Amino acid sequence: MGKVDRALLRDVGAVALAAGVVGVSFGALAVAAGMPVWMAGLMSVVVFAGGSQFVAVGMVAAGGSPVAAVLAGLLLNARHLPFGLVVADVLGRKWPMKLLGAHLMVDESVAFALAQRDPERRRAAYWLCGGLLFVGWNVGVVAGGWIGKTVGNPESLGLDAAFPACMLALLLPSLLPPKKEEAAEVGAKATKARKVAMVGAVIALVATPVLPAGLPVLLSILAVGVALR
Repeated sequence: MGKVDRALLRDVGAVALAAGVVGVSFGALAVAAGMPVWMAGLMSVVVFAGGSQFVAVGMVAAGGSPVAAVLAGLLLNARHLPFGLVVADVLGRKWPMKLLGAHLMVDESVAFALAQRDPERRRAAYWLCGGLLFVGWNVGVVAGGWIGKTVGNPESLGLDAAFPACMLALLLPSLLPPKKEEAAEVGAKATKARKVAMVGAVIALVATPVLPAGLPVLLSILAVGVALR
């Protein structure tokens, strides 16, 4: 953790706080759907995947089968397969650390790691972000579960928009035009990243009206073909 500075700690802390807020939303929704507080907390510790948890609880609450909910969660988390290839170097060599690192692999920890150029700083950012998000998310879920019956509908407060807003803030620096002092290679990578983001956004927007929730985002991974070409 020697490469953790005040700026990185501040940014990660802000995202962890947002995770706690969204965790409160999930805990409240889960309890409102009939799930006990202890089950919502256990699910969050074992699964630790906000999107999949929202989808699973939503499908069961709507009358879907648990098997369909599990399959939907697995499909939504299919993006973790390429994530693992990208951040394999930060997980360590020993299997216990690899398993723990894989459990902490979420969009935000991967995004923070990829934003660092120094290998040691990549590793520090990944573990710091994953650890703080794990704590913030699970504390938020338990708190939300206890107050779920008094909050009403958390989505009416806009809590569900906190995480997407944070992810957009993380992605913005890579989508901005490269600075003059940046090398040509860095500028080319930034341009390619902007193209991939634009194509992915178009795919998701076109697919949203015709596909179930979650699938348009997965389908937008086809935009990676732009980078490969």
